[in-house]
Amino acid sequence: MVLEFRDEGLYCPAGDFWVDPWRPVDRALVTHGHADHSYAGHRSYMATHAALPVMRHRLGDIRTDGVAFGETRVIGGATVSFHPAGHVPGSAQIRIEVGGEVWVVSGDYKTGPDKLSEPWEPVRCHAFITECTFGLPVFAWESEAELERQVNEWWASCAADGRFAVVGAYSLGKAQRLMTMVDPSIGPILTHGAVENTNAVLRAQGVALPDTVRVTRETDLKANAGGLVIAPPSALAGGWIKKFGNCSTGIASGWMALRGVRRRRAADRGFVISDHADWLGLNDAIAATGAERIFATHGYTSTFHRWLRDKGYDAHVVSTEYGDDQLETEDAEAEDA
Repeated sequence: MVLEFRDEGLYCPAGDFWVDPWRPVDRALVTHGHADHSYAGHRSYMATHAALPVMRHRLGDIRTDGVAFGETRVIGGATVSFHPAGHVPGSAQIRIEVGGEVWVVSGDYKTGPDKLSEPWEPVRCHAFITECTFGLPVFAWESEAELERQVNEWWASCAADGRFAVVGAYSLGKAQRLMTMVDPSIGPILTHGAVENTNAVLRAQGVALPDTVRVTRETDLKANAGGLVIAPPSALAGGWIKKFGNCSTGIASGWMALRGVRRRRAADRGFVISDHADWLGLNDAIAATGAERIFATHGYTSTFHRWLRDKGYDAHVVSTEYGDDQLETEDAEAEDA
C-alpha cells in the first residue's frame, strides 16, 4: 500500500512521511491550516505557500517547506505534489506516487467555485482518500449567486431597521468567503478579533478582502449602526454579542441544512454555506479521479461507503481524528471581548 493507516495518521513508508497526522511526527505533509488537519508538535511541515502563513500564525515558529500547486517533489521512494482543494486559501489535495501506483488524500475540499479559494481540480489516481462530511443526499448547496442574495437581503433588512446583522462563521475561510459575497455599500463590515487576525494574515499574502472594522472595547458602535458583524459561532453564545443590543443573528454552515441543528443554534437565520463538498460534489469528485478504491473519512462514512459499494467501488471506512466541521468546536479568542 502507498499509505498505511496508523495511530498517528496516514503514513507513507516509501517516503517516511505522514499526511495530516494528529500525533507528533518528524515529517508532516499538511493539506491546509485548519486545526484538525494542522496540528502542533511536528518536527517539520510541508504545505503550499498559500497555506503556510496561517499555519505559522496558529502554530508559531515551526520548521516549514513551502511548495507551489502542481510542483513535484521526490521524497525517498515517493513522488508527491499538491493540488487545489477549493476549501480555503492554500488548501490542497496531496498526490502520492510510489512504483507507478497513485494515491490522493483529499483533505477537506469543495468542488463548487467561490471568490476566495483556488478552484478544486480533479486528480487522477488509483486510490482516493476522501472526506464525506456532508455525505448524505439531503446536503445540496445553492449557487454562490443565490447565497449572496440571501445574505445581502438579510443584512439590508437589518440595516434598514438600524440593527446589526451578526453572523457566525469560522475565522479561517468561511468568514473571508462571506466578505467576498456581501455588498459593502449596505454598510460597514465589523469583525471579531479572531476573524480580523486571520484577515491580516491573508491580506499580507495578497488575498483581496473588503475594508473591515475590528471590534474592540473602544469601537464606536453607534457610528457603525446597521453594520454586518462577522464572528466565530462560539462568540454568538457568550457575552460578547450583548454589546450589539437588539441585533439579528445568523449562522453560516452546511449544517444549517438540517432543521434540528438550526433550532439548537437558536439563531434568527441559518445560511447553508459550506466549504466542504455536498453529496453531488463528493460523487462527482470521486468519479473524476477515476479511482476504483475509495477510503471514506470523517462524516457520514458508513452510509457513504455503502453507497459507493453499491455503485461498484472498492470502498472502505477509515477512522481518523479530523473534524466534521468547525461549527461546534472553534473557540473565539478572548481578546477584544
